[in-house]
Amino acid sequence: MKEYSVIGKSLPQVDSAVKTTGEARYAGDFTLPGMLYGKILRSPYPHARILNIDTSRAERLPGVRVVITGKDTLGVKYGVFKFRPQSFDEYALAMDKVRFIGDEVAAVAAIDEDIAEEALDLIKVEYEELPAVFDPEEAMKEDAPQIHDHVKGNISWARRVIEFGDVEKGFRESDYVREDRFRTKAVIHAFLEPHACLASFDPSGKLTIWTSTQSPYAVQILLAMTLGIREGDIKVIRPYVGGGFGGKMEMFPHEFCSALLSKKSGRPVRIEYSRDEEFIAARRRHSMIIELRTGVKKDGTLVARECMNIIDGGAYSGIGPVVVANSIALQALNYRVANYRYQAYRVYTNKPPCGAMRGFGGPQPIFAFESHLDMIARDLGIDPVELRLKNATQAGDEIPNLAKIITCGLSECIQKAATSVDWSGKQGKLPEGRGIGIACYGFPSGALFNLFGTHLPFSEALVKINDDGTVNLLTQAADIGQGSDTILPQIVAEELGVNPEDVRITASDTLNAPMDLGSFSSRVTLQAGNAAQRAAADAKRQLFEFAAGKLGLRVHEELEAKERRIYVKGSSPEKGISFSEAVSAVQRANGGMPIMGRGIFTPKGKSGLGSAAWSFGAQVAEVEVDRETGRVKVLKFTAAHDCGRAINPMLVEGQLEGSIHMGQGYALSEELLIEGGVTLNPSFLGYKFPPATETPEIESIVVETDDPEGPFGAKEAGEGLTLPVAPAIANA
Repeated sequence: MKEYSVIGKSLPQVDSAVKTTGEARYAGDFTLPGMLYGKILRSPYPHARILNIDTSRAERLPGVRVVITGKDTLGVKYGVFKFRPQSFDEYALAMDKVRFIGDEVAAVAAIDEDIAEEALDLIKVEYEELPAVFDPEEAMKEDAPQIHDHVKGNISWARRVIEFGDVEKGFRESDYVREDRFRTKAVIHAFLEPHACLASFDPSGKLTIWTSTQSPYAVQILLAMTLGIREGDIKVIRPYVGGGFGGKMEMFPHEFCSALLSKKSGRPVRIEYSRDEEFIAARRRHSMIIELRTGVKKDGTLVARECMNIIDGGAYSGIGPVVVANSIALQALNYRVANYRYQAYRVYTNKPPCGAMRGFGGPQPIFAFESHLDMIARDLGIDPVELRLKNATQAGDEIPNLAKIITCGLSECIQKAATSVDWSGKQGKLPEGRGIGIACYGFPSGALFNLFGTHLPFSEALVKINDDGTVNLLTQAADIGQGSDTILPQIVAEELGVNPEDVRITASDTLNAPMDLGSFSSRVTLQAGNAAQRAAADAKRQLFEFAAGKLGLRVHEELEAKERRIYVKGSSPEKGISFSEAVSAVQRANGGMPIMGRGIFTPKGKSGLGSAAWSFGAQVAEVEVDRETGRVKVLKFTAAHDCGRAINPMLVEGQLEGSIHMGQGYALSEELLIEGGVTLNPSFLGYKFPPATETPEIESIVVETDDPEGPFGAKEAGEGLTLPVAPAIANA
């Protein structure tokens, strides 16, 4: 592989100091003069018709400035961004019905939080209780309560079928067929910073909102839609984000309510969720019922596979339809199979709505199939590692209508992980109560919007070179802790031949920064990174056109930028000119016009899910089980990850460790307990996510495949790492 000056170096995150010293300001830290405090009234019923809302007593309470209900809104429904009207099923404030305990009914703004809370108690709502349904299979029955009028059978996302080959013929030709049924649970993101925002309309009618979000763009377009104003009149500012993991990538009712309350009161309004509200009303990971049927030859060759997935979506669609699409692709991604059928239903229930969570529809089907695969290996008497190697996806494979695989290090990941843990010496040979298990995964480096045929770019970036040799990178890409504010300057620095400390990133708001979709689907390094590299290359081209003449060369001669100098490739850097000298000369020659580069990236025609590249990996868990108490302790995790080219190996390792910690909680202890629509454990005390002290020893193995679609060969290194954790533990 080619050696680089900056790419491949482990650099600390640029925001480390401000976060560790407490200087970082989050959405809940912002105040404005005259600011009011907002609170939201929520439904006590899982399903009910709203007959009347009387806000008169709340409005008369001293200190209350404004009260709003659904009647004060435009009555506009919203859903997946703005591109799938058939998914629009949610009001920011309920209009006619409430569909889960916690559904938003009204909102108030007052001079302090205590008065706002008191005002909620004074709002009188008359409900007509309706029958409710909480199990997705029950909800699909003909006599089930109808949660939304626009669909039949409570199917929030119509039956989705992906099929290729001849599945029935494949089963007939199989030597062995196994069927299993799995059921996964609902879990929540449990980020430390709750949802919070501060909205302020200025006298000209333009809105500014500070909000904890992964996608300022999503907040902007959906606020414009629901408030009835132009997108360009809304400025969304993303402060530091105290955890997202998919739970902050949509517009949420508190953002709409704070904006409308500000508009009606003429004052800034801040709303921050309590921890209870996070547990009862925020998005969570879908629970799924997954039925698998797989046919294999005696030697372990996969011949046919069939999957039925019933997905509990809760009360509304949100980003859920994309979770369905991802679950389809990720089931088919890891292993070659000639005959495949996948059917999925996303079903409405009277529970809090589900949305994106790290892995975006992947952890559930990967848990099911990787567990199912181990059962097949045991039945056939084949080593689980050998079974996976025999069927592993390879570079050049194409999954019809889903993905074309350009680079794939899955086999190498399996081999390296197995060798590192001495698989052959441990598997089936450990003492009583000890076990070892393996699981694999694949994941897109960003997907989603090709599904909608949007004309918008996925990512844009601007690069400005200053005459002192420093560089400004302007982007809307959202660093929510994953380190993109460190990665993107590394990419720009490598392209321009300067040092990382020479590049200053400004990840700005929706009005002052170029377009970017946000941080989700592990898209930022590849998509925003490509845009940043192209912007830097555009600026470099302008420099090189001048530098060629300065060095007495024709324009088409190849130049190189490295170590803050520009010189002819193959010669010594000392024979060239300094980077800052070249910049100053270009600006003088152009009457002071600054050097600006622009880059745009949109993957097109790469696959059915719109991803330019796919990461792969394998993880091995070593586990100890106390057979008397049932306590499970994860002793060690070994993870081999094909991330293309590791831009910053230390950040890859950090993502890996965080993913394993989160996946361990999903496997062993975390679960939202809901009975009759009531969340029974709405607190960090009752919701058992593992503390840092329970993080096992972790060995990280980076496998580099240098993908041509990624910036300097990079692919994703975030969400995919979460997918195999639970099945590796279960298999162990």
